[in-house]
Amino acid sequence: MRAVITPHCFGGTVRIPGSKSHTIRRLLIAALAGGDSEIEYPLDSLDAFSCLSICRALGAEIEEFREADPSCPNPPDESGKRLLRWKVRGTGGRISHPAAPLDVGNSGTTLFLALAAAALGAENVTFTGDEQIRRRSAGPLLEALGNFGIAVKSEKNGCAPITIRGPWLGGRTSLPCPTSQYLSAILLAAPLAPAGRVTEIDVPLLNEKPYIELTLSYLDAQGIIYEKKDDFSYFRIPGGASYKPLNGKVPGDFSSAAFPALAAVVSAAANGPAPGSAAGVRGLTLLGLDPADPQGDKAFFSMLGQMGCGVDWRKLDDGEWALAISLPEKLTGVTFDLNDTPDLLPAMAVLGLYARGETALVNAAHARIKETDRIAVMASELAKFGGELWERPDGLVIKPPERRLVEPGKLLAGWGDHRVVMALAAAALGAEGPVTIDQAECAAVTYPGFLELLDADIVY
Repeated sequence: MRAVITPHCFGGTVRIPGSKSHTIRRLLIAALAGGDSEIEYPLDSLDAFSCLSICRALGAEIEEFREADPSCPNPPDESGKRLLRWKVRGTGGRISHPAAPLDVGNSGTTLFLALAAAALGAENVTFTGDEQIRRRSAGPLLEALGNFGIAVKSEKNGCAPITIRGPWLGGRTSLPCPTSQYLSAILLAAPLAPAGRVTEIDVPLLNEKPYIELTLSYLDAQGIIYEKKDDFSYFRIPGGASYKPLNGKVPGDFSSAAFPALAAVVSAAANGPAPGSAAGVRGLTLLGLDPADPQGDKAFFSMLGQMGCGVDWRKLDDGEWALAISLPEKLTGVTFDLNDTPDLLPAMAVLGLYARGETALVNAAHARIKETDRIAVMASELAKFGGELWERPDGLVIKPPERRLVEPGKLLAGWGDHRVVMALAAAALGAEGPVTIDQAECAAVTYPGFLELLDADIVY
C-alpha cells in the first residue's frame, strides 16, 4: 500500500488512541490473572491483536465489544463500530500449550513478554513472527531464562522461531538490556513462579528506563513484592504470587501523540500555522493523555518546548486533560539524549529537518535494533528532502536544507516500520509537492487512522 501526502496546514483537536505499552501489559496481566478483567479503550491495532491472539492461545478467554460510540478514541471499522473493551477471563497462571507455533506478527513487545510468560508452563511453546521479527534477537533474554532452569531453543542467533519450556526454577543471572523489554518480560513473569523460587537479576546495561518504571507501576498496583536497587541494576522477585483482575481505561499513547504534534509543527514551519484549535490555541490540541502517566515518550513534548514550541497542559471542565501545542515561526536545533526514548528518533529527526541550525540525536544506538535500523533509515530517507545528515554509531546529526524537496519520480521507503512511515508522512507536509510513501500500511501497527488524519490518498 502507498500513501500520497499533499502538503497542507494541519492542526485542530485530535483525540489520541490508547497506549500500546499499556494495552499489551494489561492484556498479559489479565490473561495470567484469576477471574475476569475488563480493559476499556484498548488500542485497536495490529500489535495489540497479535498480543490478544497469543493470550488466547495460552488459555485466556477474551470477548470483544464494539459499538458506534463517537467518544471512543479508536477508529471506526467498516460497520462504523469502535472497539470499546475486552473482557478477559484469565488463566490463573495455568498456561495452555498449543501444538502449533504462535505468530506474534510484527510485535516485538508481544514476543519478548510472552516468551517469559510461556516459561511458567511445563511443555513446549513455539513462537514465530514476520520477517522483521525473525531478525530481532532475543538472545540475552533466552540466556537469562536458561539460567532460571528453563529450556530454550532458537533456530538462529536467538531469533524466532523460538521454543520455550518451563518450569521456572529461579536463580540469579546477569541480563544486559539493550532493549528494556527483556527486563520487563522477566519482571512480569517471575512473581508467578512457584512459591520458594526466587529470581534475581543483575542489570549491567539498561536502555529505555521509563518502560521499566511503567512495568513496575503495574507490579505495585498488583501488590507484588520485589526488591530493587535505586538505579535498577539489581532486582529480586520471590515466586508464589498471583495476579488479580484489573479494570479501567487504557491511557492515551504518548508515542502516538508525537506524530500529530510533529505534523502540526512541520506544516506550520513550512506553510504557516493552521487555524486555531477548539481550545483557542494557535496550533494543535491533543486529548486523551495524562501528564502523570509514566510513559517515557511524553518527553517529546518537553523537547518541543526546547525547540521553541509552546506546550500547555490544561484541565477541562469535565476533568479531562488537554495538551495544547502552540507553534513558533521558527524551530531551533538542539542536542537531545534519546537513551530513554529511542522510539522518538524518527520524529525528532524530522524536527531537525525543519529547525534552524543543527539538531543532534545522541546516545541512541539501540534505535538500530528496532523494526529497522532507524538511524540509517532516517538518514537515507530525509536526505531525499535535501537535508544533510550524518550518521553516528549512536545517533544522527541533521542540518536542514535551504529548500525542502523530494527528488522527482522517487518514492520514500517505509521500510516496513510504522514509526518511519508516520514520521515521513508528517515530514511530507512540508515538501514542495505531493510525496508518496511505500509500505504505508505499517502505520496501522500502532496508530490506525493516522494517515487518514493527514488526508492521505491511499493507493493499493
